[in-house]
Amino acid sequence: MSKSIAIVGDRFMLPSVFAEHIRSACGDGVDIRTLEQPWPDEPMEHGYAGSKLDGLKEFMGQPDEIIGFIGDAELLVTHLAPISRSMLERLPKLRFIAVSRGGPVNIDMQAARDHDVLVVNTPGRNAGAVAEFTIGAILAETRLIRSGHEALRGGEWRGDLYRADRTGRELGEMTIGIVGYGAIGSRVVKLLKAFDCKILVADPYVQLSAQDRNDGVEHVALGELLGRADVVTLHARVTPETTRFIGREALTRIKPGAFLINTARGPLVDYDALHDALASGHLGGAMLDTFAVEPVPADWPLLRLPNVTLTPHIAGASVRTVTVAAVQAAEEVRRFLAGEPPRNPC
Repeated sequence: MSKSIAIVGDRFMLPSVFAEHIRSACGDGVDIRTLEQPWPDEPMEHGYAGSKLDGLKEFMGQPDEIIGFIGDAELLVTHLAPISRSMLERLPKLRFIAVSRGGPVNIDMQAARDHDVLVVNTPGRNAGAVAEFTIGAILAETRLIRSGHEALRGGEWRGDLYRADRTGRELGEMTIGIVGYGAIGSRVVKLLKAFDCKILVADPYVQLSAQDRNDGVEHVALGELLGRADVVTLHARVTPETTRFIGREALTRIKPGAFLINTARGPLVDYDALHDALASGHLGGAMLDTFAVEPVPADWPLLRLPNVTLTPHIAGASVRTVTVAAVQAAEEVRRFLAGEPPRNPC
């Protein structure tokens, strides 16, 4: 008897790609149905300022719609579809959920455990994409790429950017601070080594790899990192401990003239405090890819500052990210159907 699998993807995490890899991994003994949600052309619910679905974050879809699609499926593969406690109570046959992202923030994990539903995820699926984007963001700020581009588009030739007192600095003469040493942060460290810069890491919950220690990477407290780094790049998860932890106190401790890069999550930063630090000139600049509210309001004060680069949460967006997530999810489906233990249980 074939197993029923519901796939809820979107216009980035294409359901057709997941279906292809699941069929390749599991053979013909699966019955697959797919649903494509309109993200990212339409925004998701964020839930960081309050969620209408029992505290779930970063999700898309109405409960009745999602429940109706999943129906009697035993397995669900999803990117953004929410699964709350009340939804699980209406899905008695569901036994397995694969979430194609680094953390299952759109799933009520306690409810899943209570209903004996196994939840797995795809950690590191976009680590390469975000790490590469982070290097680009650092270079755009430190080498004045954004400043020169905006001036030239406005009809101004900024020859003064060649002046010794205004031009950018090479990474090889700088200290880069990485906050968070998970799949992405450790990948950023690996890429930065090619630039021969000094590298600091702040993460109280992990130890550096032997290779990184041998290469001179320093494991330091956050306060020391903020005071020494010429560039601070964030790669931490959003937890009660890290929510708005880059606030006024932290920003006053950052080295004057330093740059802040955030390709992680918006709630890590107090944006009012960041605006003031940038407007005062205490920070040399910032590059932000993620925000506490997305899309950002059209009248958001940070949009008017000349020393900040903003992108619409695209650091993790690459075709390879989709493929890696699909391969990982398909293997988890195969293992579940074969009665083997999962690789990445949540």
